[in-house]
Amino acid sequence: MNRNIQQFKADFFKALAHPMRIRILEVLSEGDKNVNELQAILGSEGSAVSQQLAVLRGKNVVQTTRDGTSVIYSLRDPLIKDLLAVAKHIFDNHLVDAISLLENIRNE
Repeated sequence: MNRNIQQFKADFFKALAHPMRIRILEVLSEGDKNVNELQAILGSEGSAVSQQLAVLRGKNVVQTTRDGTSVIYSLRDPLIKDLLAVAKHIFDNHLVDAISLLENIRNE
């Protein structure tokens, strides 16, 4: 059982291992969007956005619903928003440590 959980985590983090996929998830954390909205916000080509959405869909990180002819994307689990916030806090902590190290080097 533990091995299954580890494999799930590894696959999940692989799905997040691309800057555009992270940005897509950040955008979807603010609310559901269709592909055209995502392209406009990301300032990227449709094929690039669609490719990254396919990865996220394949790993069940995002889900889709139909609204007429539009496909609407949303986070499959709202906790992803919390995960992204924790990752930002970890980044901020590393940044604080790096700034502190630079200040110590300057003061030597």
